[in-house]
Amino acid sequence: MSEIVKVVVDAMGGDNAPEEPVKAAVEAVKEKENIQVILTGVQDVIEAELRKYPDYPKDRIRVVHASQVIETAEPPVMAIQKKKDSSIVVGLNLVKKQEADAFVSSGSTGAVLVGGQVIVGRIKGIRRPPLAPLIPTAKGVSLLIDCGANVDARPDHLVQFAQMGSIYMENVVGIKKPRVAIVNNGAEEEKGNALVKATFPLLKACKDINFIGSIEARDIPSGYADVVVCEAFVGNVILKLYEGVGATLISMIKKGMMTNIRSKMGALMVKPALKETLKSFDASEYGGAPLLGLKGLVVKSHGSARSVEIRHAIFQCEQFKEEKINEKIEEFIAAEQKAQAEEKSGKKIKPGLPEILQTEQEANSRGTGNAEDHHRKNSGKKYGCHYRKNYLCG
Repeated sequence: MSEIVKVVVDAMGGDNAPEEPVKAAVEAVKEKENIQVILTGVQDVIEAELRKYPDYPKDRIRVVHASQVIETAEPPVMAIQKKKDSSIVVGLNLVKKQEADAFVSSGSTGAVLVGGQVIVGRIKGIRRPPLAPLIPTAKGVSLLIDCGANVDARPDHLVQFAQMGSIYMENVVGIKKPRVAIVNNGAEEEKGNALVKATFPLLKACKDINFIGSIEARDIPSGYADVVVCEAFVGNVILKLYEGVGATLISMIKKGMMTNIRSKMGALMVKPALKETLKSFDASEYGGAPLLGLKGLVVKSHGSARSVEIRHAIFQCEQFKEEKINEKIEEFIAAEQKAQAEEKSGKKIKPGLPEILQTEQEANSRGTGNAEDHHRKNSGKKYGCHYRKNYLCG
């Protein structure tokens, strides 16, 4: 039997609470024996909802009372500070105290983001935790990172997003060396705003990711990249447009098929194949958006999420724990910080004679003479010699 996974579900969060979160919890524990769900919210309301399902394993669903509810319109920081007995704060504290492995909520995005960072806390070395949902593509799924947490991100934040996103896609989705691309208004390296232009060379120089360059919005649905990196404003626009176009397209297809007898007969014939195809592009099949880089797992599902999306978010938490994503992110960041500390303290010395000889061999193999000749030829140029960091070029 698989390891027990305890998931807290905010039973009062979202447009369809408490019906859909409670239904999702019941469906999850019935489908998988290693899942335990803790429902946070007004106890009487949740228990009344649970009575609608007499045949679920009652030993694997527990209710923790929370007398307050954070509304979507409330300022998130103030709400987290003042409503200590809200379903969100109570749930996040259960994760902080390690009484649960993960927290899932369809409630206030701002409150979940603030609470995740303030209550659960960031992994040491993580600058900004990003929201990272899986989005359907022609080739399967891609990770959109960030889609709503950091609208004022810096270049170093985006680099860290790319690194965490690569770890997630490799271990959870199972894609080896996931392709990483940054959202841009063109494929050329020279294009983009100030943030993209500053980030591009950093991603290009990053050896621990498979960076393939820029990606235009039109190429995202085709699955051109596995990890799609952007700051939160752009990411949220992409996500909402994705959802809107998908819903509108499905609605128009259904409407077109019901126009006359011929179209209805055709619809009957293609219905099974069409249903399967459209299901693969249904965002609710992929759960919620994990807030990566926290000490515990926090997943934000859509505000209007139905039980199917919340249920998949619960299963997402199971996979996250099994693959030890937090531990892998923590190990990666610790190793990176150690390397940076060694470099700053001078433990990482300048290249010695073997490196210098290798540099000369490389220069000679390109037909440019030895490294000293190369330096003399290039030191007067506008950007100097690209060997300037070793002994020969000072």
